[in-house]
Amino acid sequence: MVGVSRQGRRVGLICWQQSLGESADLILSPAPIHRHGGGMIQSCYAWPRELEADLREALGRSFNLFHYWGPLASPRVSHWIAEATAEIMTRSRYAPDLLLTYLPALDYDLQRYGPEDRRARRALEQLRGDLRLLLKTAAVMGYEVLIAGDYAITRCGAGVILPNRRLAESEWMATRRVGRMDYPDYFRSRAFTLVDHEVAWVYLQDPRDADAVRTILAEDPGIGSILGPQELEARGWGHSRAGDLLLTARPGWWFAYPWWTDPARAPEFDRHVDIHNKPGYDPCELFFGWPPLSVSRDTSRIQGTHGVDGPGREVAWAATWTPATVPENWNGLVSAVREWMEGVG
Repeated sequence: MVGVSRQGRRVGLICWQQSLGESADLILSPAPIHRHGGGMIQSCYAWPRELEADLREALGRSFNLFHYWGPLASPRVSHWIAEATAEIMTRSRYAPDLLLTYLPALDYDLQRYGPEDRRARRALEQLRGDLRLLLKTAAVMGYEVLIAGDYAITRCGAGVILPNRRLAESEWMATRRVGRMDYPDYFRSRAFTLVDHEVAWVYLQDPRDADAVRTILAEDPGIGSILGPQELEARGWGHSRAGDLLLTARPGWWFAYPWWTDPARAPEFDRHVDIHNKPGYDPCELFFGWPPLSVSRDTSRIQGTHGVDGPGREVAWAATWTPATVPENWNGLVSAVREWMEGVG
């Protein structure tokens, strides 16, 4: 959700992904402290520093990180974020002119159970309640509102793609043995993959190996396309931090990060919520596994995924203002917002 007042001078980011380090006037983001002996101290990064304490006092409860991600993730966390956003809009001390808020309500049960499941529909109803609160508050406080979703979660279940396993078996991806566990050795790997739902980046030590690695990965039945350096440059995706190959999945398939075949060889972080060590996104963290308090490793439990453009996956948006040109995609929506803000700033 984006709320915009008529000045456009101060900016706030509420649970906006990757917001730490941004030059915003107001920031609130989950920032837990991981204990060295295991476990976690719940915490939020806030700027101004007193923002988190003020919100905790006003709402009567703290932000619950266990509801934000992991097996206990719940649409209830979106309600806290929505209430916090509404509270910020009403306080002249904090209220920015541009306020960007991320509501994660639909991320959880749509991935767990698929978009047609009753639990996914229930999450949608909870989100509607949160949006009603924000629209009402915005109207009172003089904000215009844009509600947008930049991806559509669709049903999966055809299978899971394991590009790192193929690269490890063909000795392109290197590992190092720690006890009985195989950890990735990115420094010695000639190729490894960073996965994210229906897309994955392949990073190469030597870009001249692109064709050889493409041939190996193309054997997987779940691969929809493999774009090499020339195709990436032609699409404007040749960023310095991007990989050398971009993989996309066929409908119903998604990418997972594991490279081992023997569960006993899995690294210790595999059975934990650990977004910092796993090479890519792991939706299995949405389920409990065995032993107790670990996360699941059963990829067949995942019923929803996203990432590849296609029919029915267009950006969804609604606004209390009318753009000069109706956008057809996410980039068009961003441009429309920028043009509108320049006109009212």
